[in-house]
Amino acid sequence: MGSSSSSGLLIVLMILSANAFAPPREIFSHRRRRLGANVRSGTVEGPPIATKPDYSSIHGPLGPLMDSLLMSLFRAKLSERLNNPGNSILIEDSRLAADDFEGIVELTSKMNSRYNNRTEIHEIAREVLVSLFPPFILDRYPSWFARPFPVFSARMCAWATVVGGTWLMGECEVNDVPGMSIDGGRDQGVLVKRCRFLEESQCASICVNSCKIPTQMFFRQNMGLPLTMTPDYTTGECQFSFGKTPTEEEEEEAKSTPCLMRCPSGGSMKRWHHDEGIGDELWLADLATLIAEKGVASRTTCLLMDD
Repeated sequence: MGSSSSSGLLIVLMILSANAFAPPREIFSHRRRRLGANVRSGTVEGPPIATKPDYSSIHGPLGPLMDSLLMSLFRAKLSERLNNPGNSILIEDSRLAADDFEGIVELTSKMNSRYNNRTEIHEIAREVLVSLFPPFILDRYPSWFARPFPVFSARMCAWATVVGGTWLMGECEVNDVPGMSIDGGRDQGVLVKRCRFLEESQCASICVNSCKIPTQMFFRQNMGLPLTMTPDYTTGECQFSFGKTPTEEEEEEAKSTPCLMRCPSGGSMKRWHHDEGIGDELWLADLATLIAEKGVASRTTCLLMDD
């Protein structure tokens, strides 16, 4: 995608995608995040570690070699953007191998913790996505596909997301999006069964500010296609709904999620997250310190979610 060969491959994939929806589809149900039994002390437990899949063995339709190339390309573009001399904050590349997933998690974690302005994070992440595509695709896609053929475009993007994004998200599949006005939303969604990026980062803010919001921005602004991403922090699932504009309620719900129990942010909160035999007085003191230092408005929201 950053070279002539990769851009040519992307174009071929998009053209072929119109006929690529033969596999069985799963109709998803739009769930609110289930924060009942799995919420403890203002945190979300998330899916059990015991059932965590071996993400290194999960590959997209084009196989492990292509996944490795896509991961290395994404890592290079992310590192290049974060270490741009014009940035207000410079973040050097990870020392991990280019095709090591942890290197991407390390960079996004640093970006999310060092930049106080969430809007700036959104824009940086969107620009990384833009840099993955040759300009002629982004210049023409809205007028050639998204506006005249919105349903076809939604299906094309859904299929391309599975093909090019399995390495990042883990196992996923094209599915239907109920409630869509045209063709019932058939094949216009992608269900991520247990998101690798969320699981490895273990941070709701990284999910929302480095993935959900900038990805939605990218498709709306650069591809001319609305997208709603609905993460479920209890199960680790995420539903992509191409052609659907996110509502203010949905966006606010994503931003107001409690902190994930295994979140590495706010070191002094770890004892509170895990309830390691400490009294309320101690974790409340830790929380008060964090509120004073970071201006956190509520103990039920992720420490890194707001500016």
